[in-house]
Amino acid sequence: MKNQEQNSNTHTGVLLINLGSPDSPKVKDVRKYLIEFLLDPRVIDIPYINRQLLVRGPIAYGRAPRSAEEYQKLWTEPDGSPLIAYGYEVRDLLQKQLGNGYKVELAMRYQSPSIADGINTLKKARLKKWIIVPLFPQQASATVGSVLEKVMEEIRKDWIFPELVMINQFYDRPDFIEAWAEVASGYNLQSYEKIIFSYHGLPQRQLFKADPGHHCKANIECCQKITRDNQDCYSAQCFHNTRLLREKLKLPEEKCITSFQSRLGRSEWIKPYTEDVVKKLAQDGFKKVLIISPAFIADCLETIVELGMEYKDLFIEHGGDTFDMMESLNANPAWIQSLTNMVTER
Repeated sequence: MKNQEQNSNTHTGVLLINLGSPDSPKVKDVRKYLIEFLLDPRVIDIPYINRQLLVRGPIAYGRAPRSAEEYQKLWTEPDGSPLIAYGYEVRDLLQKQLGNGYKVELAMRYQSPSIADGINTLKKARLKKWIIVPLFPQQASATVGSVLEKVMEEIRKDWIFPELVMINQFYDRPDFIEAWAEVASGYNLQSYEKIIFSYHGLPQRQLFKADPGHHCKANIECCQKITRDNQDCYSAQCFHNTRLLREKLKLPEEKCITSFQSRLGRSEWIKPYTEDVVKKLAQDGFKKVLIISPAFIADCLETIVELGMEYKDLFIEHGGDTFDMMESLNANPAWIQSLTNMVTER
């Protein structure tokens, strides 16, 4: 279901926005997606000329064919990308839950369905209030910041502005933690020797840029406790997210590890790197490990392929036996309820 009907009682628009996906796993479509994605200055924050040369050269023609092979591993027909398919399913379930007073649309920051199309649909509906929901639990300039900037770029073209609500983070909401606990209930957590909580990484320099008070030390010690100084720090939010989940699931602290995946390039990113953690656990003799990624609300390339396939192979290659990946929230009813609460509270 990709079209929504509007009721005359509809007063509030809800725009769910995730990262995006290529239109197909063909190299040309993956290349188009990577160029749009990685030319975003909030994603690769280096000088304009350097970014253009890097993305349109080595990445577009070196990385795209490899990425296309990875997308082929998760692509299904007729649904295509799981990220998009789950997006539409969540949109429809949320629409049903919210009822006729709301009009729920789905958009992607890059490629289709576009933010511009989602905004235009809400404009045509002449709704009094819009709620923008970037589907990223933790706040980062490269994700939430980029989404909200793009939304404002589209909205400012009009003379009349709706009442606007923007949700910039939700990693610490009790109902979000509860949704993950619901997914975790399908796993025998006690049977695993170690549980890795893996989040998408960021270059360390982006942590410094997001710290106007110069509090950031870009190390684990600095991020261990949420304070007024670091409450908007992506890394600190990730460590706190792990702590909240660990406490909810009643897991011993020594069993849980927070790490960061998907490093791009040679610059220093947030540590520890998930790849290094996985390898070391296997080398240290651990045989059964579970990995969870609370940064992703739907399964996608980074979970299905990177965590579920590549890191599993890495673990076994270095001596491990069992490496399981917990599925994401996807369209879990508890996740739909969490989204419903987020929207109706505003």
